[in-house]
Amino acid sequence: MTMNSSSEYEPSQTLLLEQYKLFVEMADRNSERRGETNKFYITILTGLLALTSWAATNTHLCEVFNIVLLFISILSFVLCGIWYLNINSYRQMNRGKFDVILEMEKQLPFPCYGREWEILESGKNHRNYIPYTKIEKFIPIVLAVPYVLLLLYAICLTFI
Repeated sequence: MTMNSSSEYEPSQTLLLEQYKLFVEMADRNSERRGETNKFYITILTGLLALTSWAATNTHLCEVFNIVLLFISILSFVLCGIWYLNINSYRQMNRGKFDVILEMEKQLPFPCYGREWEILESGKNHRNYIPYTKIEKFIPIVLAVPYVLLLLYAICLTFI
């Protein structure tokens, strides 16, 4: 550990490079968890959609199916909302991690991620690059549409 004249810690290049590699790996793991979370919600919501469709076609069998249909529709709509919030949370976490990576790169010979972000114009030019989160956020919204329709259908069956 070396100290400069203002008594601030000045990390060695080797230590900085090791921290940088570790932090890049942590950012990558965060992205993997994000993908796994998306798979989880897609699996649950498509399964519930299939169950809801089955319940909707069999509502004539028993009055209980109307309540089941209503419950599944509400649950699925809520899950879509939670998923949307999860996506936003992962985006914020990734943004923080990459801000730290960009800060670390200022002390390295070549700022790989910083240069990439320059080339991609920080995601501001959609012809050049559309940030993944902007696309990803549409999935729970699109999946919420059939649940809203099924919720309306279940309300009509139950209360009208």
